[in-house]
Amino acid sequence: MKSIVILISGRGSNMEAIINAAQGEYRVAMVISNRPDAAGLVFARERGISAAALDHKLYPSRESFDQALAAEIDRCAPDLVVLAGYMRILSDDFVRHYAGRMLNIHPSLLPAFSGLHTHRRAIESGAQVHGATVHFVTPELDAGPIVIQAVVTVLPDDDEASLAARVLKQEHRIYPQAIRWFLAGRLRVCDNRVRLLASALVPQTLTVPALEQ
Repeated sequence: MKSIVILISGRGSNMEAIINAAQGEYRVAMVISNRPDAAGLVFARERGISAAALDHKLYPSRESFDQALAAEIDRCAPDLVVLAGYMRILSDDFVRHYAGRMLNIHPSLLPAFSGLHTHRRAIESGAQVHGATVHFVTPELDAGPIVIQAVVTVLPDDDEASLAARVLKQEHRIYPQAIRWFLAGRLRVCDNRVRLLASALVPQTLTVPALEQ
């Protein structure tokens, strides 16, 4: 069975969704946090999943921390590394080491609203739709090839919290799907675009589901 390692920094609600969705299709080999107090570590351990904390404050540089993190990940020899609320900028060497086998989820319809405070920025911009994006990780922040997106309508009375809650619900749906596609060998990247294969060999057009709630 193919395996993944999940990186978190806090509660890890996307991590929870990924673990709950596994259902024998893949194995979560380990959950790792850069914060020893991350609540998600408790969730993982309660479900019999190995969980470790590497406190980034104990390392003299971003690069030295990332080297230690990569060594911990590589002990598990995962097929895929999954960022699920991992709140650290990754060094270029770390990203290159996992090129083509590391996914992230971002709470916006990339390339719109990359970076932080996406929900507030979407409302302030007057955007009528917002959403979430699963993408491959590249050295350029939030700019990797897009695997799947989900769309929600920005309602007239939305505030940051209400919009974030609806987007998060869609994150929990599309992230496990992207992981299943990757582990099944159904994703191909060409010229910064992702193709979804009907099987591991046969290409088909990638459709992006748009859900409004």
